[in-house]
Amino acid sequence: MKFQRNARILRNQMDIAPFGGMFFCLLIFLVLTALVYTPGVEISLPTSDSMVSGVEFPALSVAMTSTGQLYSQNAPISETNFWKRLSEEKQSHQDPVTLVVYADKAVTLEQLNHLRDLAYSAGIEHLSQQVLPRIYDSPAGISKP
Repeated sequence: MKFQRNARILRNQMDIAPFGGMFFCLLIFLVLTALVYTPGVEISLPTSDSMVSGVEFPALSVAMTSTGQLYSQNAPISETNFWKRLSEEKQSHQDPVTLVVYADKAVTLEQLNHLRDLAYSAGIEHLSQQVLPRIYDSPAGISKP
């Protein structure tokens, strides 16, 4: 038995309406995702040639904005509360505790020294300042490993 074939694939003109509808849906999606609030504090870490990866002791992290505001455990914290938290961490661990500092590029040396003094007064002796790796452009013809 032979079936008749009436389907003509791609013989008529293409309809632009489905493509236009998809384009506008994509455009609306991109515009709305750009307006979505991203939680957190914006910190621009400095770049460096030497990278130290990881900490071998128990660590407590703190972020410092350019205005000197401290953030610990995803919340703003005052210096006195932060000092108390550092003291509690120092007493709860037998190993030395490391303070990992995420400081903005615009943080002054005076602000960093004040944070270091605060950590030393709480008994924290090890500090690690986090940086981003410097990105180099490779010369023409030379590939990166």
